[in-house]
This record gives sequence, structure tokens and C-alpha cells, in this order.
Amino acid sequence: MDGHTPGEPVDMNAVAVVCRRAWNAVEPRDRTEMKSPAQTVIIHHTALRFCAHPRESVPQLAHIQHMHIQERGFDDIGYNFLISGDGMVYEGRGWGIVGAHAKEHNFNSVGIAFMGNFNYEMPSSASLSALLRLLHIGVLHGHVQPNFVLVGHRDVAKTECPGEHLYALLPKLRDQLQNELFSVHSLH
Repeated sequence: MDGHTPGEPVDMNAVAVVCRRAWNAVEPRDRTEMKSPAQTVIIHHTALRFCAHPRESVPQLAHIQHMHIQERGFDDIGYNFLISGDGMVYEGRGWGIVGAHAKEHNFNSVGIAFMGNFNYEMPSSASLSALLRLLHIGVLHGHVQPNFVLVGHRDVAKTECPGEHLYALLPKLRDQLQNELFSVHSLH
């Protein structure tokens, strides 16, 4: 872990994203492009086993994609990105593609899932740090509106997602994101 806790500074200049090819994603059946930058970022958890290493994460990503396509009838994995406990960010649908993660909210949001069940465990500092960097990059590159709203899946649907422990951290993450994004935009 990198020792980051909400409220501490984060290096916002880079985030490593593992592309779909690297985790052996199957091609999507269809892709719909978003018409504008996302207004909302919806945080999820996979509610599966916690993954903290690529040897655990890659098979789980394939499992999630298979489940979403075969069992739920989605065109692809539902999330735009997934984050493992070691802070690795995995491309799901990616930026600018409509997800399948929060029904009526998919067309104006980005869905980011933390790999694990956060009713029972705490998200790692590395994964929280990766989220902050990913969202910062999303805003800088115009994929997410600067004044986006960060919510948990339970804020837009009847669910426990993203789990009690992750959901409890969202207010601190919102504050940190607001401070980081405000300081960046005040420089331009």
C-alpha cells in the first residue's frame, strides 16, 4: 500500500490503466458512445472476492465480463473501470462509452467498481489513491465534467453497493476531489 488516506495529497499526474487486451477481455457485442462528458461518477463494488494482485484480478475480470454478458445480457462488462486492492486500474468499457451499471443513470455517468466486498472489508489506500488519480485524469482529458457528482450506487438504486465501508469514505473523497480539482482549475 502507498500509505494514502483520504485528506492527504495525491500525485495526480498519472494513473496506470491496464487495457482490455492485457486482461483478455472479449470484444463487446456493441458499444454506445456518450454524447457528452459524464456528469456523475458512480462508485460500485463487485461484491466478490477482494483482489490485490493481477493473478487474482485478471481471472475475476474475465468472470465478471462473462457473467455480465451471459447471465445479465449486457453487451460487455458493465463498468467503465475496475480498481483492485493493489491500486491497479483495469479498463472495462473505458472513457466515453455508455456503461451498464446503474440503469437510468448509464448515459450520463462513469461506473467505477472496486474489486471486493466492502460490506466486510476496507478498501485499500492504494485503490482509493488510484480512484482519485483516475478521476483527475478523466476531468483533465474532458471525459468527466469538472463539477461532476460522486455518488455510491446505493444513492441511485436500491442496493447495498458499494458496501458500508467504501460508502462511508465517499464524503472524504468528495472533499479531496473538490480541493484537488479546484486548485488545478484555478491555475488555468
